[in-house]
Amino acid sequence: MITAGTLAVYQYGVYEAYNESLTRTLVFASLIIANIFLTLVNRSFYYSILTTLMYKNNLVLLIISITLVLLGLLIFVPPLANFFGFVPINIAQFGICTAIGFISVIWFEVVKWWKRKQM
Repeated sequence: MITAGTLAVYQYGVYEAYNESLTRTLVFASLIIANIFLTLVNRSFYYSILTTLMYKNNLVLLIISITLVLLGLLIFVPPLANFFGFVPINIAQFGICTAIGFISVIWFEVVKWWKRKQM
């Protein structure tokens, strides 16, 4: 599903006639954001993400924070962005990446709900 989400972002970039660098940046951002949500969803294969968010685990917060900071650095710091061929994105584009990343992972919550319902 994450692959489908990143391909959807790619197709969105092509549809909007974005250049290669912007499309690459959007796909990369959606992939990283999807993996952040995957980290949260995979904390339990039984309990929901809402339940596991209540678990105290400072390391998860640290890892997610570091990941977001690195994502921001890779996109907005010119030497790093140039190295990877990224360009800055606006808040609407970041919102699309976040939405696609979320949707491509959150479906697994239905599977977990189904498991809980069966027991």
